[in-house]
Amino acid sequence: MGDSSNTGNKPSFFEGVKTEFKKITWPDKKILTKKTIAVLVVSVVLGVIITILDFIVQYGVNFLTM
Repeated sequence: MGDSSNTGNKPSFFEGVKTEFKKITWPDKKILTKKTIAVLVVSVVLGVIITILDFIVQYGVNFLTM
């Protein structure tokens, strides 16, 4: 059944990683710059939205507890 003594020609882990790494298509500088800017803009916008919501909730809680 599960004979683990006959492993055959099993490639090493690092050879597999090296082979898979060669298959990666890296983005060029223009695409990378656009995506980086998009991530930064979305992060800032979400940060501002969360800050505004936090102030609103804080005002509401302070209004109810005073």
